[in-house]
Amino acid sequence: MREMLLSAFLALGILADAAQARAETLNLLIWESYIDQTILDRWSASTGVTVNQIFYDSGDARDEVLSDPNSNIDLVVVGENGAGLFGKRGILEPLTMARTPSLKDYRQEWASRCAGYGIPYLWGTMGILYRSDVVSPAPTSWTALMSPADSLKKHIAMYDDHNEAFVAPLILLGKSINSNDHATLKAAFEMMRSQAPFVLTYDYVITSIQNAEFGKEIHMAIGYSGDQHVLNEKAGTPGVWRYSVPREGTLSWLDCLAVTAASPRKDIALNLLDFIGSPENAASNAIALSMPVSSEAARKLIPTAMREDREIYPAAEILAKSQYQKELSVQSIQVRRRIISSMANFQ
Repeated sequence: MREMLLSAFLALGILADAAQARAETLNLLIWESYIDQTILDRWSASTGVTVNQIFYDSGDARDEVLSDPNSNIDLVVVGENGAGLFGKRGILEPLTMARTPSLKDYRQEWASRCAGYGIPYLWGTMGILYRSDVVSPAPTSWTALMSPADSLKKHIAMYDDHNEAFVAPLILLGKSINSNDHATLKAAFEMMRSQAPFVLTYDYVITSIQNAEFGKEIHMAIGYSGDQHVLNEKAGTPGVWRYSVPREGTLSWLDCLAVTAASPRKDIALNLLDFIGSPENAASNAIALSMPVSSEAARKLIPTAMREDREIYPAAEILAKSQYQKELSVQSIQVRRRIISSMANFQ
């Protein structure tokens, strides 16, 4: 899957000049099923500008594309840590209130997490996704995923991202998810190696669930709040997939929507970013995706029942035990990636 995605990105860069010769098209690099298509359709109907979604299935794959100066990406959904890192490297365009008026609807504590290079998009937690018709009782601890029951052997989907793959083991070890300590990462490796025989795939669950060969064999996975709704849509069985935030705590994440500094259609891209971030569209998008919104003006437009849904808006005690991602050392990233790539040897 990674090779297919990267091949598509390379082809996109090669075809950049041809694309510019046709009617304007914006290229949006984003997770699959992560924006309501009707919002993009309204934008295209009113402007005549087409939005081409390009999907990635891990943060590492996205970062490879963003680091390629020939990728021809105009907008990207990137995590809060990535917004700061890519912004400092000059890859993302700085935002101002004058160019992005909808920024006024976001509290400073939210806007600052995108480091001035993106608009807060959607946020949530990381947890355990599970088939409620197969897995019983519902998982309440990371132990259910990292030391699974025998019945789950070859029914678990993990994730080969150097950040997210370490959330569960590091929290179970009582350590920071941002640990750079070699001994701590070695302990995480031992836990991951012990779990490996139970793992069916290390591809992101929304990607792997669509695999005709083994997608239906996935019964439990690590994933993000909101993923359960996409999985239920893919499975065609409403409510079968559920989401649980483990009691030990988790990752609290924020995604930022940003414009690339190299975009040849920068002004149009900024207009689209502001369109998506407006209260009406931000609320509409959040409702369609069953995800929490960070715009204060948009939140007021969210139905009360949705705001009180703890699978969407986590309880205060869960957020109090959550950690944010921070910049890792180069050595830590290298060690983490080596650990992840070695997991196939233990399956």
